[in-house]
Amino acid sequence: MGKGKSGAKAAFSALATPLVDSAVEQARDIARVPDVEGIHQLRVTLRSLLTLWWFYRPLMEAREYARQRSCLKSIASAAGMARDYDILIELLRRNDKCSAAGIAALATARESALQAGRENLSPPYIQARLQEALAQTSASLGPGSGQLRLRVLAQARVAQSVRQLRRCIKRAITSGRPDLEAFHDVRKAGKKTRYLLELFGPVLPVDHRRLLKRLQKIQQPLGELNDLAVSESLLRQNPRLIPSPDQAKEIRRWLRKKRKHRLSALSCLLRKDRILKQA
Repeated sequence: MGKGKSGAKAAFSALATPLVDSAVEQARDIARVPDVEGIHQLRVTLRSLLTLWWFYRPLMEAREYARQRSCLKSIASAAGMARDYDILIELLRRNDKCSAAGIAALATARESALQAGRENLSPPYIQARLQEALAQTSASLGPGSGQLRLRVLAQARVAQSVRQLRRCIKRAITSGRPDLEAFHDVRKAGKKTRYLLELFGPVLPVDHRRLLKRLQKIQQPLGELNDLAVSESLLRQNPRLIPSPDQAKEIRRWLRKKRKHRLSALSCLLRKDRILKQA
């Protein structure tokens, strides 16, 4: 990306192509061995691509942006179905909260979810769709974008993302009671800002590094809260996932207690965090 003097339009392909290549290679790995880490890494890459498309949204027609975003989201959703089971299985194993029979039942359900999304996760499908999205978006960038400097666009879009993050944090910490949805919004806004800072760090002022480090630190507690919420939701939507009704009830009670504790802790953490509140 040089020093940010290159045009924003010219930089798009240089930024998007390595991410598309990574997603295709990750899909190939999943086709060979659909393990937990491979699916997780594919979802991270797809989130980075979604962030990049959001970054270029001002230079695209609204219809084109919506179409390409829908394409990326459909692939991410296919990976997400199996990932939700991976999260629940790991939580229960790590905390010794489920019998071997229960884990086996969850693993079977996870395989079914993976099979349901197999078409959208196949390497040929991902390669074709992402390369098509890359080509169509490159062609659709507005004529004025060739003169717009990457540094100028990066500073404007990061500033907008940070404002959105601040609004989400304010809503989360001023609520009378810790609200799960509000903290989920903080997590999404924080991830988007973090991906932007990682993608465009070389053309941003150095003072953004402090914010990036803080976002990286809060990712773990926000991620833990999301894991608990995802697991609760999965069990609520599929009440017979755990063969033993008594064990299923106990697991739901444990998840609910952990989630409430994590919500309270995060609320205190964000109230005290001057860097994020003043970002």
